[in-house]
Amino acid sequence: MVRIADIDESLTFYCDQLGLVEKSRYDSEAGRFTNIFLYAPADKARAQEESAPLLELTYNWPPEDGSTPEEYTGGRNFGHLAFRVDNIYATCQNLMDAGVTINRPPHDGHMAFVKSPDGISIELLQAGDPLPPQEPWSSMEKTGSW
Repeated sequence: MVRIADIDESLTFYCDQLGLVEKSRYDSEAGRFTNIFLYAPADKARAQEESAPLLELTYNWPPEDGSTPEEYTGGRNFGHLAFRVDNIYATCQNLMDAGVTINRPPHDGHMAFVKSPDGISIELLQAGDPLPPQEPWSSMEKTGSW
């Protein structure tokens, strides 16, 4: 579960940019939250059977006084997620083209890190064997934290 501050911004990142698919959504008036469940495209059949891993995005509705929910302070939103991708270079290029910063480029053809709009570290791992090192990724500088 990852707490998010903006549903539209987060769905753009997780679905449009990372390629996950929304399975379902649940709004709780009493609890003042929305849960959105996402799955990887390769897990479509398993997601329908309820056996696939799902990412739960939780949006806590703002308090009635307009302040920020306390769930978003003090690092209570999460650590990091990891996703296997078919081509780490193509995935990173697509993310960069969409304006996402590659904090730890895939120097080795195996692993990269980016951050979600809520500052969650996302580890991208090449499925199968690492790809051969290639430019501009091999010499690209690391930036920020992950």
